[in-house]
Parts: sequence; structure tokens; C-alpha cells
Amino acid sequence: MVVTTDRHRCPAAHPDDPTPCVGPPVVTVLDAVDAGADGCEHHGARLLASLDGGRVYALPDAPQGAAIRVFKAADGIRPFCWYEDAPRTEPSQLSRAENRARHQH
Repeated sequence: MVVTTDRHRCPAAHPDDPTPCVGPPVVTVLDAVDAGADGCEHHGARLLASLDGGRVYALPDAPQGAAIRVFKAADGIRPFCWYEDAPRTEPSQLSRAENRARHQH
């Protein structure tokens, strides 16, 4: 895993998210109206998890499977996960995986 150490982070990194990039931008994450940002796999997944109706696409020089890894990772990440102390009781505050599990019981 490559972690960038400079202060410049990928465009997908939310300003309030304190985590560093993990590698270079390899995906584009688009929201429901096609506004998007390029990001490393880590921030791409965190951004995708925070969007309703978001999509992810690999950049042309991305490693094989980058978009799939981001999509799968986003499934288990809570929206705006960098707000760790926020209450998480509403469906919109839970990960997609948590919401699926709630509806299976």
C-alpha cells in the first residue's frame, strides 16, 4: 500500500476527512447529476459511500479492478465516516451493507 505524504490530496478527499491518500488517483466518482472527482481508491470509496446514486469509473491508466474495489469498499463504509462521533441511527447514516442487514431480519 502506497501512502502519499505530501499535503496535496486527491480531489475526492473531503476537506474534513483527515486521512491521507493511498496511492494516486485511479477512479472518477460521479454523483447523481454527473458532477465528479478523481480519487485514490481510499478517498474514492469514502466519497462514493457518502453519495446517493453515485457511480465509480476507473481512469484509463488505473490498475485492473480499481473501480470494483472502490465499489465494494464503499458498500461497508458509512456516509461521511470521518464524523466518527455523529449518531448513526437513520438509514441515511448507515452503510449500504448495514441497511441490507437490517432489512434481512
